[in-house]
Amino acid sequence: MNKTEQEWREILTPQQYQVLREKGTERPFTGEYNLHFEQGSYTCAGCGTKLFESTDKFRSDCGWPSFDNAIEGSITYKEDRTHGMVRTEILCSNCGGHLGHVFNDGPTQTGLRYCVNSLSLDFDSAETQKDSTENTPPKN
Repeated sequence: MNKTEQEWREILTPQQYQVLREKGTERPFTGEYNLHFEQGSYTCAGCGTKLFESTDKFRSDCGWPSFDNAIEGSITYKEDRTHGMVRTEILCSNCGGHLGHVFNDGPTQTGLRYCVNSLSLDFDSAETQKDSTENTPPKN
């Protein structure tokens, strides 16, 4: 997905731009999806790519939404050596937007904790998904 920085500034809020395009981080415990446990899918706020299912979300008490798995092919992984640490950055595979980081300290069977900024996400509820499926004409 090729957009100019000006185009990104026009479609994202200033806060989303700072996180998705400039690799910023929202303050812990302030994000809309931190303690959000509705059924549905989490998508990239930049391009709408489906990233995580709500069934993979868990309460980590780290201050950011946490998932133990991502939808296959939706995430690009990149070594991040900023701030005197070695971490694995996670980016949307479609638009390259910064989502957060993944750590090997998750409490579930995967052992992973995808620590994601709420500002980099949108949410599509299971009800919305069901409604859109019901209104779709059958394929012949």
